[in-house]
Amino acid sequence: MKDFLRKWLSISFFNLLLVAVLGFILRYKIAFYLPFSDQKFILHSHSHFAFTGWLSQTLMVLMIWHLSRKLGDDIINRYRSVLYANLFAAYGMLISFILQGYALFSISFSTLSILVSYQFVRLYWSDLNRIKEKEVSRLWFKAALIFSLISSAGTFCLAYMMSAKIVDQNLYLASVYLFLHFQYNGWFMFSGLGLLSGKLEKLTGERKNQKTIFILFCMACVPGYFLSVLWAPFIDNIYLILVIAVLAQLAGWLMLLKIIFRNKEILSIQLNKYGKILLILSAIAFSIKLILQTGSLHPALSQLSYGFRPIIIGYLHLVLLGVTSIFILGYIISFKLIPVNKLLIRGIFVFVAGVIINELFLMIQGIAALSYTGIPYINEMLLAAAIILFSGTLIMLISRLSTTE
Repeated sequence: MKDFLRKWLSISFFNLLLVAVLGFILRYKIAFYLPFSDQKFILHSHSHFAFTGWLSQTLMVLMIWHLSRKLGDDIINRYRSVLYANLFAAYGMLISFILQGYALFSISFSTLSILVSYQFVRLYWSDLNRIKEKEVSRLWFKAALIFSLISSAGTFCLAYMMSAKIVDQNLYLASVYLFLHFQYNGWFMFSGLGLLSGKLEKLTGERKNQKTIFILFCMACVPGYFLSVLWAPFIDNIYLILVIAVLAQLAGWLMLLKIIFRNKEILSIQLNKYGKILLILSAIAFSIKLILQTGSLHPALSQLSYGFRPIIIGYLHLVLLGVTSIFILGYIISFKLIPVNKLLIRGIFVFVAGVIINELFLMIQGIAALSYTGIPYINEMLLAAAIILFSGTLIMLISRLSTTE
């Protein structure tokens, strides 16, 4: 198991470095001149590889590790081909999107990544049913797998629109948000909460309240998608459902925080101190996300936020970096899934500093955009944040490669 985690988490850190490199190139091209490169092509490569090569790949590794704790280390062999195939698809998208944007090869690799995710869903669902203990984490994981399947519908809708040459801005955005919502509010969030729930249940013994939390989050996920498409003509008819969904998610989050605070002494003993800091930062970012999501219930605020690109980018980075990526790093460090040394910790916190600085600059840019006010040197400042993010990921990778285990 140590060899499995050492190998695949090292690959994950390398993939995160590549995501940071692409982020740096995007910011450099905005701030300065960079010939022989297409901004949209690089952006597609950056986003697709971040989702598949970093977040999905790492979450699958951690979920397989969780499964091995229940069914034995031999279970790992069932997933090796899936991990390799996902990695192949991710690198294929990384290169093909840079070279050609949306075209034959990039679409082929994107389709392959979806097929790989289907295979992972099939295998993992089957193995979850083999676990005798009826832990709440099984529910989180099963929901995560279902939402992963639903998210792919957005991709197929986009592919159909492109092949049929359908030009409809609202339908295009609805398809994009369908994919995004069920990825980061479904697959990413529920798999992460499944990992957390498994540890909390083992350390605290609480099960009943955790099941209630799962139900609240689960009933909020599907209606939550419509918060992204408040322009749809039928929204007024389901507005009450959206309010209930937002309140359910807030209630579930408060219940989860209550469990954590009630058992803080046990958790304080069990968790690595640096891991605790990271998990707290992720929880703060998630709380901010929920507050922003609640605010989006107001149609005017929603139209403002979705009408300005810096706000959209800031929100996506908040969720994908501030919530999910920091949670993943915090989980790995908290439970010492890899050797923890000073260089690794230094790299992680340089990365976290980059995330915070990047969010602050995007927030300033977004607020200024509402009044159509330009911020001097904002692109250069965002480039500096990208350099910090890159530096943190590079230090983390160097730590991983230089560690003898």
